[in-house]
Amino acid sequence: MAAVDLSTHPGHMARRLQQAHTLMWSAMVSEETTSPQFAVLNALIGEPDIDQRTLSEQVRLDRSTIADVVARLARRGLLERVRDPLDGRRNVLKLTGEGVRLHRKLVSRTARMNRVFLAPLDESERDTLLRLIARVTDAAEELRAP
Repeated sequence: MAAVDLSTHPGHMARRLQQAHTLMWSAMVSEETTSPQFAVLNALIGEPDIDQRTLSEQVRLDRSTIADVVARLARRGLLERVRDPLDGRRNVLKLTGEGVRLHRKLVSRTARMNRVFLAPLDESERDTLLRLIARVTDAAEELRAP
């Protein structure tokens, strides 16, 4: 049996894409703050005072990953859990001043990194790539049990 061409395996190619992204993220954006952590900071800038479940849905991270990301950001003093004034049984998340400052600093870095990361593609190809990735990941997420 001959070896298969892994360039035809979406999972292998997705892993290579993730490795390239992680390398560029670390070099151009932050060695301390990961891309998922930035996604959480960004979501809380857009909609503060949401609970962890809602945050998980917005950034499309599973429950265990979001719990870990939130815990790490809280330990770093970038977000805090606050008792919901409308429902004392639940906590909501909000960025601290340091979290807001970090987000502000990373926004321009992420934009620059994305431009470099996607530079081999023209504008139409970039749009197509992002649209197709979204379509595949959305379909895969629908298969996940609730």
